[in-house]
Amino acid sequence: MTEQAPAVRVVRIDQGHARNAINSETAARLHDELVAFDADDGARVAVLTGDEAAFCAGANLRDLPRLRASGPLGPTRLTLSKPVIAAVEGWCVAGGMELAAWCDLRVAGDTARFGCLERRWGVPLVDGGTYRLPRIVGLGRALDLILTGREIDAAEAERMGFVDRLVPAGTALDAAVALAADIAGSPWLAVVNDRRAVYDGLGVSLDEALANEDRLGREVIFAEGFAQGVTGFEQRPRR
Repeated sequence: MTEQAPAVRVVRIDQGHARNAINSETAARLHDELVAFDADDGARVAVLTGDEAAFCAGANLRDLPRLRASGPLGPTRLTLSKPVIAAVEGWCVAGGMELAAWCDLRVAGDTARFGCLERRWGVPLVDGGTYRLPRIVGLGRALDLILTGREIDAAEAERMGFVDRLVPAGTALDAAVALAADIAGSPWLAVVNDRRAVYDGLGVSLDEALANEDRLGREVIFAEGFAQGVTGFEQRPRR
């Protein structure tokens, strides 16, 4: 399995004995590893993953009272400056679905399972699911998942827009690393500024969003190396 690619950081949850349910120690490690990724100039895209049985089954409920208030599962209160891709196999449920929603993109094996299953045990969504799910799949679909706690398969998750890439079971990590490498190989300032413009534009007026997009776009246009990129575009082989 290919886990390494230039500028790609793979972060594993590594609690396979518990379907990658996250305890307090794992939450702290994930938080710190993703903060370190964001600060590392040599790493451009992170891939967050579990194992072939489960991406994450949410919080370890025995440890729930000890989980930090600032993002119980670790990174879900962070706002990073670079993309994170979830590579999902098996169970991606409860807080695990919230953790996947925190990521920019989601690549899933076709046997993965999703759902806000915490509904069944009276556990609330506290890792950003009530904020992020409606923005990813729409209000009606998000409420359907949150209020019913029903389980859905990967095909339905893709149809509703939660899964961005659906791949054969067992290949999600390879596909996510390849996608991350492709993103990391693009002109980088344009990638991070366009990503930032998308997130900064959520919840503000159109005028504010367009002004912010213009400001961030001008940073790219007037940056060193932009003219060279335009020259490369003009000199590309014609199809």
